[in-house]
Amino acid sequence: MGNFTYEESFQFKEFFEENSQIFKNMLLKEAVNVKDKIEEILRIGNIDLVNNAHTLVIFIIDEKDKELQAFAEQEGIAWATHSLAISFKLEWVQAIRRTLWNFFQKYTELHSNVKSFNFFEMEKQINNRVDYFLNSFFISYTTYKDSLIKAQRELVENLSVPIIPITPTVCILPLIGAIDADRTEIIEDKMLTEISEKRIQTLIMDLSGVAEISSDHIYRMIQIIDGASLMGCKTVITGLRKEVVRKITHLGIKLDEDVKTLGTLQQALREYFSK
Repeated sequence: MGNFTYEESFQFKEFFEENSQIFKNMLLKEAVNVKDKIEEILRIGNIDLVNNAHTLVIFIIDEKDKELQAFAEQEGIAWATHSLAISFKLEWVQAIRRTLWNFFQKYTELHSNVKSFNFFEMEKQINNRVDYFLNSFFISYTTYKDSLIKAQRELVENLSVPIIPITPTVCILPLIGAIDADRTEIIEDKMLTEISEKRIQTLIMDLSGVAEISSDHIYRMIQIIDGASLMGCKTVITGLRKEVVRKITHLGIKLDEDVKTLGTLQQALREYFSK
């Protein structure tokens, strides 16, 4: 383990600081799977595991619980932001725990007055603070990760239902891909919200890119269009594919007389831009 620097007057923190390089070497031996990932984690997330380990130990020894929690939360956000595997973090912190205990054992072996140490109290303090750090880290990680997932989902939803203004009162809603239950719910929420907030009077709904829609969802789309009508917004449908038209006719569905249909989006644009 190397030659330790020790003086009888050393408190444990001083002993740790004076032998920090030995601590680093011992830690790297303990963290078998993580040591080969240190440079990669530094490159991806600008997270210095070795320096952070030193910071964590100092907070534990000094009993700085507020700083410990803040540090754990900061680490949690950093690992979540860069989607780093938390299994590496868990192994790293447990390696820090074991190395810290080995260090404390060596300190007591070198200290002449062994009876002055309350081992059970020291064990409680170290283990409780390591567990507290891990708990705060995982809460921070999962909370921030959930917020990232929610933000990404909202972005995808907005991109899947893009309402594009072409005049102050006329907007286009080009729909592409399959229309399923989740999508119809997003369409309803986005349409009614935008109509209310932007005072949209005419919404051109282009369905030329819709590849698949079931009979149930055709009914649901008609209900959404009726809801738009109740809010004073006229819907113009363009680009209906023959497969969709066939389903509509087989179901015996009749569009509201206020709903206008045109063959292509270009026709609708010419009509409303020429006004």
